[in-house]
Amino acid sequence: MARGPKKHLNCVETPNHWMLDKLTSVFASCPSTSPHKLKECLPLIIFLRNRHKYALTEEEVKICMQGFIKIDGKVRTDITYPDGFMDVISIDKTGENFRLIHDTKDRFAIHHITPEEAKYKLCKGRKIFVGTKGIPHLVTHGARTISYLDPLVKVNDTIQIDLETGKITDFVKFDTGNLSMVTGDANLGRIGVITNQKRHSVSFDIVHVKDASGNSLAIWLSNVFVIGKNNKPWISLPQGRGICLTIAEKRDKRLEAKQSSG
Repeated sequence: MARGPKKHLNCVETPNHWMLDKLTSVFASCPSTSPHKLKECLPLIIFLRNRHKYALTEEEVKICMQGFIKIDGKVRTDITYPDGFMDVISIDKTGENFRLIHDTKDRFAIHHITPEEAKYKLCKGRKIFVGTKGIPHLVTHGARTISYLDPLVKVNDTIQIDLETGKITDFVKFDTGNLSMVTGDANLGRIGVITNQKRHSVSFDIVHVKDASGNSLAIWLSNVFVIGKNNKPWISLPQGRGICLTIAEKRDKRLEAKQSSG
């Protein structure tokens, strides 16, 4: 057996949120090495070819080597570069900006944003450690390491980063009453306010979130991402605003739209 990591990926084994047809081809583009896991990323070639139809084949996607695709303010020429949660994708030729956010259907919603909103991104603190000469460092969910951070910033807090300078402009505490988004498990993409936290010494810490419809959710602490203070989000929300409707509610909504249009 050959040594080293596998550089190929079968279409049947790709994540569901890539939405690839298993009968079209045998293999899919395997994402490059990155801090994002395979099931939590979207390769650049899938974004350009399958989602936006800017290219029909892999050869046409290689036009990104001209340097007009920017991810978090940096030019990326690797067609298999993996985009993760909260990443900002900018296309200079079309003037479009996108942010990768989860929707309630277990997939990435390619959300259009304004040029002003594309200047920053939100990151969740994963680890804080003290380096050489007593300098504090913060490691975010996207593997960014930021030094000389505010002493009030703790693990699980959300920071706002200016993509041009790479510095922290603001932060919000992981506390009750703040708006948050679920980034894992069955409630992926749902948005609500943190109401309570329960610490378990022998198990996972549980956070209770209440959405706009009044539904209460019990989520692991590691799967909750704070996106704003109180009820005001720091980013624009995708369609549906993180509210998951049941099959009956979706049916009633379609009937109301049909009756109003008819």
